[in-house]
Amino acid sequence: MIFDTHAHYDDEAFDEDRDALLKSLPQHGVGKVVNVGASMRGARATYQLMQKYDFLYGAIGIHPDEVGELDDTKMEELRTMLSHKKAVAVGEIGLDYYWDKESHEQQKKWFAAQMELALSMELPINVHSRDAAQDTFDAIRAHHAGKPGFCGGIIHCYSGSVEMAREYVKLGYSIGIGGVVTFKNARVLKEVAADIPLERIVVETDCPYLAPVPHRGKRNSSLYLPYVIEEIARIREISPEEVEDATYKNALRIYRIPEE
Repeated sequence: MIFDTHAHYDDEAFDEDRDALLKSLPQHGVGKVVNVGASMRGARATYQLMQKYDFLYGAIGIHPDEVGELDDTKMEELRTMLSHKKAVAVGEIGLDYYWDKESHEQQKKWFAAQMELALSMELPINVHSRDAAQDTFDAIRAHHAGKPGFCGGIIHCYSGSVEMAREYVKLGYSIGIGGVVTFKNARVLKEVAADIPLERIVVETDCPYLAPVPHRGKRNSSLYLPYVIEEIARIREISPEEVEDATYKNALRIYRIPEE
């Protein structure tokens, strides 16, 4: 079975066929999905989706591009949604210096606040980092890693160096690998996929974005994860079945979902 650890099925790209697509996933070998909130609208939509589909769980949090909408009242709303038994992580949270929609200080403030929320609720985090590798790592080390209530987490859509991936693993985090690993120019990510322990890798789509080759540029979905699994298997010189089984079990462990 395949576990998609990071999807955005609340996105408008799925408005026309969301229900039919989601209902089709189990028969195509996708056993579980974590839908990830990125804004208050996305968090609320995720909260609804995770209650509608048995195999779908939720990560609730605010993306760095959207932290301008956060205040103490909305943080309490996030806490309430995270109290649901199918809410399995705080995310996606982090830093984004590529779009720079919010000031770096605002991003850091609310990243820290959401990491502290995760600690207080003993939940893992799902981390977004774009063009902010060192600041993200430093914030995680300062506000999350090894603190009381620490439950690890996933560095989503990993784009850093092999050396930094090793440091995240040492701190107790896992690395999220998606469609980008199939791109010809993804040399460093392929090195990461080869280097870090298999038990620290999970697979993800970030759908509707980042579809793997041969569907690059199209709407992504969990149905395309076999391409990611096959590429990781090729890189590591093991079978796709071994990658699929390991990443499924890794995700169950991180998100603390009981194995059937």
